[in-house]
Amino acid sequence: MHLSTAHLIFRGLLACAVMVASSFPAAAAQLQPFKDELFSYGTVLETADGGDYRVVDYQEMRDINGRDQVPERRAKRAYVSLGVKSEQVNETIDAAGRPLDITRVGRGQGAAFAVIFIHGRGGDRRLGANDWSFGGNFNRLKNLAVENGGVYYAPSVRSFDDAGVADVAGLIAYAQRQSPGRPLVLACASMGSFICWGMTRNPQAVAALKGMMIMGGPTDPTFRNSAAYKAKLPLFFSHGSADSVYAAADQVALYRSLKAAGYPSRFVLFQTGSHGTPVRMTDWRDALNWIGLD
Repeated sequence: MHLSTAHLIFRGLLACAVMVASSFPAAAAQLQPFKDELFSYGTVLETADGGDYRVVDYQEMRDINGRDQVPERRAKRAYVSLGVKSEQVNETIDAAGRPLDITRVGRGQGAAFAVIFIHGRGGDRRLGANDWSFGGNFNRLKNLAVENGGVYYAPSVRSFDDAGVADVAGLIAYAQRQSPGRPLVLACASMGSFICWGMTRNPQAVAALKGMMIMGGPTDPTFRNSAAYKAKLPLFFSHGSADSVYAAADQVALYRSLKAAGYPSRFVLFQTGSHGTPVRMTDWRDALNWIGLD
């Protein structure tokens, strides 16, 4: 994937960032708990690699029907805290000459950290901003960002090719200008993972990122040739074992090859989980704390 456009974004835009970190709140080394009793992983069926590889028990009747008031549509009220909506705005930013629609939750400037979520095919910024879908997991992420002085961005990605990668590169550069020097995590779900893999070939983007999350996405067999691999950018994977879109075995194989090479990586496999399970069940606090936000 040739990303010369995205490279130019960073050369032109990040050069304008003034690194005045002393005027901003310190990034939290560990996110403080928020509804951990509801969102933490349940029974761990298998563990390896010092805890970096975990197989977590997943049961549809419990984790969807028992968690949702309307299955797959509306979480039960206990899983959602709506006060965070006062910190939420829809904006359109300039992503290197192209407008990009985003939802921002949290500090517009001077955030302690940033998380960007990339949706899959057929989605837009509304998916990552929906408080009630996926068992309330996005609402928890919003609250974790706001309660810890951070910011969460959910963009509408128009395509999963070079143009989409360039748009997200523009958002990364924008986030860095708003909060210079602060840690930034890029999380990609399903087909949106093509954006993450594309970003691994952009040295400027890699330098701006603290880590990446691949949630129910495809593998990248050429990842070892990327700037991210050379920089050992931490990678967190989550996947459903029964995913019929992207086979879990392929992603596990990539993880194991990375682990064997001493690459910083972690994998959570949801036993019997389907394609959408990682977006519903990934413990955001656990993943972000492993990546580290200091």
